[in-house]
Amino acid sequence: MKIFLKIILISILLFANAFAGSDGKLEISKKSQSTKDCFEPLNRATFAFNMGLDKAVFKPVAKGYRKLPTPIKNGTGNALGNLSNLITIPNNVLQGELKKAGVNTGRLVINSTIGILGIIDVADKMGFPKYEKEDYGQTFGKWGVGPGCYLVLPVLGPTTVRDTAGSFINIIGGDPWYNTSVGANNEFLTNKAFVASKTINGLNSRSNNIDLIDNLEKNSLDFYASVRSMYLQNREIKISNKKNIKGNLEIIYNEGDWEEID
Repeated sequence: MKIFLKIILISILLFANAFAGSDGKLEISKKSQSTKDCFEPLNRATFAFNMGLDKAVFKPVAKGYRKLPTPIKNGTGNALGNLSNLITIPNNVLQGELKKAGVNTGRLVINSTIGILGIIDVADKMGFPKYEKEDYGQTFGKWGVGPGCYLVLPVLGPTTVRDTAGSFINIIGGDPWYNTSVGANNEFLTNKAFVASKTINGLNSRSNNIDLIDNLEKNSLDFYASVRSMYLQNREIKISNKKNIKGNLEIIYNEGDWEEID
């Protein structure tokens, strides 16, 4: 599975840079760059495939997941958020946010121990500042790396060349945020646990946004263009650390989270 994912992402990056021309390159710029849809026909076809898969599989399963008791869903979300600290903390450091890195390290330690592997967000109850996820795509953006072309990946959904490269770091680095000690035996989570956690994370997010996604699709003249605009705006907001996000649309497929934007 791990080798297969590496091959897919390498192919995507080579394809994007080989055929996109200057628009597909990861350019360094001090200015915010517009993201062009260099592969729109292919992206639209992939988007249609993803939506068909969503209607046939993800949405029905998400509806079943939605019926689980609230404490179970909240605990699952808390545990996944706690694990994501292991991606956020190094990116806090890379972005020069050492104070946030310290706070999130404290969150990770407290929630992983007292909070029973993050199931209970004890740090939040103790008054820790609100947790904000960071990833390598955001770090690249903060460093001035342009987004490159917009991409829609099978199953994974909307992204850009830059954000795909950011996700690639996690894979070639040996799934670092899952190589964490659990319990007293110093055991490590396996690739199966990696896939399971990604699946649960997507399922949790999809179940939280069933109504919002349905309304967006119903009221959009071009659903593809609406999702593209929403994703790109949200990524720009996250990179610049702005706070003017409205609503709570998280994600359809992707491993990050993104919200509804005017």
